[in-house]
Amino acid sequence: MMGNWAWVRRYVGAWLLTIAAISGYGQQDTVTFTVGLHEGAAHRFRIGMEARLPAGQRFVDFRMPVWSPGYYQLMDYADNVSDFAARDAAGEALAWERLASDTWRVFPGRAQEIKLAYRVLADRPFVATAYIDSNRGFIKPAALFMYRDGELGLPAKMVLDAPDSWPDVATALEELSGRDRVYVAPDFDTLYDSPLLVGKLRALPAFEVDGIAHRFIGYGMAAFDERRMMDDIRKIVQAAKELMGELPYRHYTFIGLGAGQGGIEQGNSTAISFTGQEMDGPGRLGTLSFIAHEYFHLFNVKRIRPRELGPFDYSQPNRTNLLWVAEGLTVYYENVLLRRAGLMTARQLLDDWAGWMTNLENNPGRFKQTLAEASWQTWEDGPFGKPGETISYYVKGPIIGMLLDIELRHLTQQKRSLDDVMRTLYERYEKAQRRGFSEAEVRTVCEELAGQSLEHIFKYIDTTEPIDYSMHLEKAGLTLRFAEGTDGRRRAELAIQEPLSPRQRALLEGLSGYHEWITHK
Repeated sequence: MMGNWAWVRRYVGAWLLTIAAISGYGQQDTVTFTVGLHEGAAHRFRIGMEARLPAGQRFVDFRMPVWSPGYYQLMDYADNVSDFAARDAAGEALAWERLASDTWRVFPGRAQEIKLAYRVLADRPFVATAYIDSNRGFIKPAALFMYRDGELGLPAKMVLDAPDSWPDVATALEELSGRDRVYVAPDFDTLYDSPLLVGKLRALPAFEVDGIAHRFIGYGMAAFDERRMMDDIRKIVQAAKELMGELPYRHYTFIGLGAGQGGIEQGNSTAISFTGQEMDGPGRLGTLSFIAHEYFHLFNVKRIRPRELGPFDYSQPNRTNLLWVAEGLTVYYENVLLRRAGLMTARQLLDDWAGWMTNLENNPGRFKQTLAEASWQTWEDGPFGKPGETISYYVKGPIIGMLLDIELRHLTQQKRSLDDVMRTLYERYEKAQRRGFSEAEVRTVCEELAGQSLEHIFKYIDTTEPIDYSMHLEKAGLTLRFAEGTDGRRRAELAIQEPLSPRQRALLEGLSGYHEWITHK
């Protein structure tokens, strides 16, 4: 198949001149991408890809990912590709065919070097997709870059070809030493985990924790108290470091995408919809909670992870029963971090817990789908489920986290907590074995720390049995009641028993963070 070669010749020519100037270009196995950002008005990226091949291959398959880590839904990335073309090093056209919706098969003949060129439509401002307009471009690598089938371990290089009026780049990727706007990744997992925002951006005041730099760079941000927000984020980072014992990166970047929806975590960055308009108003705490959630994912899911979530298969859904750990416990810890950072009051903490219970108990789906099934079936049901038919691991998951935390503290008289579970999973599987954990292993860790079976909690994961809240909450000196709302929904309310026993008070102090006794004031 052949396309319109006029733009290909112009683009590839400029692209080759750029590449030829890059030191290390001759490395045999490096895959090089050039990203053209000059068609923003049409919402299109131009992508050039150069790959070297072993001799004797009759054909080579190039694939677009069908999903992107952190967003557990199938995406139509390949459907946005147009004007595909393939050539050899001399510029001669190569035969190719579209083998499947996500796969282009190229026949290289005797060529040992392939140059691809294609356009990608990117007109949806959403964190799980690439986006470009006349003002900025969001490079979501999984949505733009093909990979050679079976060759995800190859190093990659990215060259940005952006308008002169777009001076700034926000990314956690390493910039090639001495080369402006040339970025490198040791493999495609790192590449796909490292978005870039390009345009006229604004950098907020940076800070350091343990000598490690943390930046926040964004587009379209309103005027707000930047130093106050960055100081609050510093407190969140510090609380996470104290929880986990270290910060496992050399630098971290918060990327603010402007108006839009959602946020997705990466190993040393996060890309979030953010304008800052809410930071001096009533939405402040919700935004800080959102930031804390995406930040804590650098531990929980990027490093502390189910075995199914890395190394990834980008050609199909990567199903797991354990998103209640990856996402649900992250929801639990976003509030823990805010509380320990001094940014959330005890009453707000309890109200959030009660909100989870309100949402779950008003959803008939809790009788139809288990928490494990909600994780496995998220590819069909979506992350928040189908109200009335299914449940969300974002709702029941943090409830299980709360119950486990209470039970571990109760059984060990404050010697162990959910914090120890997270640290043990991190040390045992990520750091010692460089792998994720299984369903059996996460339960084993919890029960090792508890010193006994926790079947009375884990049954809530694998069955639809109603949760006996009172049995667990009483150990922390908490009482739960449901009030009928004017909308017909039952609204959960948490209160503190009076008087508290010494054991309840100690548990509640530990649960609240920094040994502060939760009061209902």
